[in-house]
Amino acid sequence: MKKLALLLLVVLLGLLPLFVGKYTLYMTIHIMLLSLFSLGFNLLLGYTGLLSFGQAGFFAVGAYACAKILLAAPSLLLGILGGVAVAGVISLLLGLLSIRHTRIYFSMLTLCFGMMIFSLAWKWRDMTGGDDGLVGIPRAPLEVPGLFRINMTPMENYYYVVLVFTILAVYLFYRIVHSPLGLTLQGIRDSETRAACVGISVRNYRLISFTIAGLYAGLAGALLPPLESTVTPPVAHWSHSAEPVLATLLGGIYTFAGPIVGAALFYILKDIIVRFTEYWLICLGVIVLVLVMGFRGGVVSMFYGKGGQR
Repeated sequence: MKKLALLLLVVLLGLLPLFVGKYTLYMTIHIMLLSLFSLGFNLLLGYTGLLSFGQAGFFAVGAYACAKILLAAPSLLLGILGGVAVAGVISLLLGLLSIRHTRIYFSMLTLCFGMMIFSLAWKWRDMTGGDDGLVGIPRAPLEVPGLFRINMTPMENYYYVVLVFTILAVYLFYRIVHSPLGLTLQGIRDSETRAACVGISVRNYRLISFTIAGLYAGLAGALLPPLESTVTPPVAHWSHSAEPVLATLLGGIYTFAGPIVGAALFYILKDIIVRFTEYWLICLGVIVLVLVMGFRGGVVSMFYGKGGQR
């Protein structure tokens, strides 16, 4: 039943450009980006027990790296993969420092690193364009020399690129959390002392989790510049790190599909509220608070419970 529902969802997403306009496609792309962003965050919080407030930093690294590559060599695939690779390297390096601490110390350290990246994006004008950001980023063709070349100018074409990357990333995430690695991370989350007693290197596994989360944030960030044609420092701000936190809490921390459902809810609620009031942040905060308090395990937990992650 679950496989059939999943197949129907994929088919529906695949046929979406045939029935909706560009704005709906634009919103759907942003939902997919937040889903990827939130999945990586949930690997840290829901599966490893680490609360990070600096994931926007890796999102920004992926976005800026992709933008710089596209401005220098207009190849979409190279830009996206390059952005992910740079974000992965930065998350590995910062992870070596961050995973030495846990609980509130880890959270504050990741917040500091995230704001450090924000400061670099704001001040390093030669590289990032400063407060003006990077503009005029081309939506380069998707090209494999000698095989194919697809024009990405139409929104519909780029939508399918994001959809394919999202499906592959979600499938890979599913394989990760249902592998021995995923079970080990959950064991560390439940009791790091017991995990250490049976010979598990807690720091090494936390570093792996931190790096994978950074890669997912970097992928979400790398898919943004071709869509918006610009990247600005606010994508690295700590407030942007709150979005995957809210999406994960909405959908469910201990469920595999929670961050994806939460991302859709977050953007749909935001889109509706913005149309009626300029004080949308207050309204959105109240609604999120009510939903989180009403569904302690997230919306998805109503159907699967805490065991939904298995």
